[in-house]
Amino acid sequence: MRPPASFVVPRGLHPGAWWLWALGLATAASRTRNPVLLLLIAAVAGCVVAARRTEAPWAKAYATFLKLGLVVIAIRVVLQSLFGLPLPGHVLLTLPAVDLPSWAAGVRIGGPVTREEIAAAAYDGLRLATLLCCLGAANALANPFRLLRCLPGALYEAGVAVVVAMSFAPQAVTAVGRVRAARRLRGRPDRGIRALRGLAMPVLEGALERSVALAASMDSRGYGRSAGLPARTRRLTAGLVLAGLLGVCAGTYGLLDSSASGALGLPLLGAGAAFAVAGLTLGGRRVSRTRYRPDPWTGPEWLTVASGLIAAGAFVITGARSPAALAPSVAPLVVPPLPALAAVGALLAVLPAWLTPRPAPGHGTVHSGQPAAREPV
Repeated sequence: MRPPASFVVPRGLHPGAWWLWALGLATAASRTRNPVLLLLIAAVAGCVVAARRTEAPWAKAYATFLKLGLVVIAIRVVLQSLFGLPLPGHVLLTLPAVDLPSWAAGVRIGGPVTREEIAAAAYDGLRLATLLCCLGAANALANPFRLLRCLPGALYEAGVAVVVAMSFAPQAVTAVGRVRAARRLRGRPDRGIRALRGLAMPVLEGALERSVALAASMDSRGYGRSAGLPARTRRLTAGLVLAGLLGVCAGTYGLLDSSASGALGLPLLGAGAAFAVAGLTLGGRRVSRTRYRPDPWTGPEWLTVASGLIAAGAFVITGARSPAALAPSVAPLVVPPLPALAAVGALLAVLPAWLTPRPAPGHGTVHSGQPAAREPV
C-alpha cells in the first residue's frame, strides 16, 4: 500500500518538527551511559540526516558535529588517564606520577591507568558526543531562517538572537569550507596550525558581512512594527510567560535528570507549556506582520515529533524499570546489555527517514547562507 500523498510530495518538513525530534533523541541519550544504545542513537540520527538532508550549506553540520564528538571522547579519555580518580581493575599502563601535598587528596597526576577507568571515561565522552550528534542532526535538517519565520510573534525579537546563535555552527562550517577551497586553489596550506591564521580572519569577516546583510534585510521588511496593548494585558502576558518558562524548566529537569524523581517532571512540563502558549498568544497580538507562504504542520510533522517522543519515553520507562541496563557497571567491567524497550524506541526514531516528504531538488540552497527572496526572514 502506498503512503498518502502528503507523505511523498517533495517539500521541506517544518523546522520545528526536526528540532523536537532531535530533542527527543537527546533526552534519550542523556539518560543512559550504555555505549550500545548511544551508538544506536547516533546511527539513527545519521541515517535520518543522510535520507532527508538538502543541498543547503548547513546540511553538512552533522559531519562536523560528529567529528567534534570524536574529539570530545578523546579529550575525556586523556583527561581521565592523567588526572581522573583511579578505579581498581586491570592495569593497562603506568604513567609517570607526580607527588601532591596532603591537601590535594583525591587528585592525582599520572600513575596507573586501568581498563575500568578508560571504559568509564569513554562511556561519559560517548554520551556527550551523542548529544552533539543530535544537535548536529537538527542543524543539518532544519532551515534556521524558516525556523525564525515560524516563531510566534511574541518571541520574534528574542528569536532573532536564538536563530542567529543556532545558525552560527552551520554557517561557520560553510565559511571554513569556502575559505579552505580558496586557499587550495592558490596553492596555500589549508590544514594544520599554519592554515589557522589564514582561516580565522576571512571567516570572521564573512560572519560580520552576513550579520550586516541580515540586519539590512530585516530593516527593509519593516521589522519591529508593533501594536499598542493595555498595561494590564502586558502584565498578564509577562506573568503567564514567566510561569510557563519556570514550569518548562522544572519539568525538563525532572525528565532529564535520571537521579531525580520524575513523578512531577511531565505534569510540570505540561502545565508550563500551557501557560507559555497562553502568554505567547496574548503577546503575539502586539506584533503586526504578515507571513509569506507559511509552513504547514500536517501528518509528517506529527509523526516526526512522535517518533522522537517515543524514543525518549522508552528510555525513561527503561530507566525506571531496570536502571542497570542504562548504566552498565564499569567496576567490574561487564558487557553492556541491550534492553529491548529502549532499543525499539531508538529504532522507531528512524521512521522519518522514509515516512516524511522528500526534499525537493535544490530546496534550501541559498547563496552564502543568506535567505533568498523566496524565503524571507
